[in-house]
Amino acid sequence: MTVPDDVVAVILAGGEARRMGGGDKVLMQIGGQPLLSHVLARLTPQCDHILLNANGDPDRFKAFHLPVIPDIVTGQLGPLAGILSALDAAAIQYPSCRYLLSLAGDTPFIPLDLVARMMRHADGQNIVRASSGGRVHPVFALWPLTIRADLRDQLVNHDIRKIDRFTAAYDVVDCDFDGIPDPFFNINRPEDRIEAERTLR
Repeated sequence: MTVPDDVVAVILAGGEARRMGGGDKVLMQIGGQPLLSHVLARLTPQCDHILLNANGDPDRFKAFHLPVIPDIVTGQLGPLAGILSALDAAAIQYPSCRYLLSLAGDTPFIPLDLVARMMRHADGQNIVRASSGGRVHPVFALWPLTIRADLRDQLVNHDIRKIDRFTAAYDVVDCDFDGIPDPFFNINRPEDRIEAERTLR
């Protein structure tokens, strides 16, 4: 597989995981490994540069050897704050970067061809969004770095916090993925954790 050199990925891990009892969901053990390890095992072959968006002490993620990027806009503003922070970091740290791929950190079965397939739909201006089973997954998206200023303005000055509200002003192309289990199955509740364990077995 050819790995694109103009894409940086960010794993969004800034949620509070209230339905799982709080704490860092990506550090929760699934199949004997942290959830983040499962995500990285599938993402690392697809992308050379991976960031982790999380707030608080970054040392708790030291074992994963990832740059940890906190939200640059305070106030728990949701995934758009993490995406903006990663866009800024990508622009500074990786000069050849043209796109940021965002993905949720609680999805252990992401597609092994996620980056390649989404890049086929990118034209430099549009936003590419993943879908599966008739549902869209706004957090799984390919963002051109050119949207940084607009995203900052909408988030900070207009209180736009939902991804769909922000992307409504853009050309959004859906990239559909199939699979059993759903490649975007995410662990939100204790029963989801049980289901993930069963699938891994």
